[in-house]
Amino acid sequence: MIGRRGKYYPTLTSDILLRAYSIGLFPMAESADDPEIFWVEPEIRGVLPLDGFHLSKSLAKVIRKRPFDIRFDTAFDRVIDRCAEPAEDRPNTWINATIRLLYSELHRMGHAHSVEAWEGEELVGGLYGVSLGSAFFGESMFSRRTNASKICLVFLVERLRAQGFTLLDTQFTTEHLKTFGAIDVPKETYLEMLKEAMDSPHLTF
Repeated sequence: MIGRRGKYYPTLTSDILLRAYSIGLFPMAESADDPEIFWVEPEIRGVLPLDGFHLSKSLAKVIRKRPFDIRFDTAFDRVIDRCAEPAEDRPNTWINATIRLLYSELHRMGHAHSVEAWEGEELVGGLYGVSLGSAFFGESMFSRRTNASKICLVFLVERLRAQGFTLLDTQFTTEHLKTFGAIDVPKETYLEMLKEAMDSPHLTF
């Protein structure tokens, strides 16, 4: 599934990282303890069409009850920390210290954002990603309450639609994401979609 993949060392800058996203690459680490990072360029890319997003009746009913306070960009670093923590369905993580540092810098630059689910003053779910042009590149999500990350995804899609975004890149598809309408597209098709998004002015998240 993975196409190009090569190691690099901690000379990566935020500007290089943004350039990588603009041409279809994203970084990962083997583990949280591995200081090295490699570029990933999937032959098959996961995309969640913003005009084909599927919201189930059951989840819509849950959202109407407003179980969480949804906030944007109020605790970006904490969201990354939670995404990096081991969980029952994810004992290992690819988010190392270098990735945390770089994405925090992107956040300060206005290119990385978080969607957060709060229960009172407790952060119980969230996701984060990178915005560039009219594209949003989803990176990771976590949930400490039932439906918390799912509801964050719904609010993310609503926000992207409202702001005029054209591409929501999920990197890969999972059965979970497919229930929302995520699809697999060949690399060539994805790069065409990406070019169109990069030719757009950078949108405000």
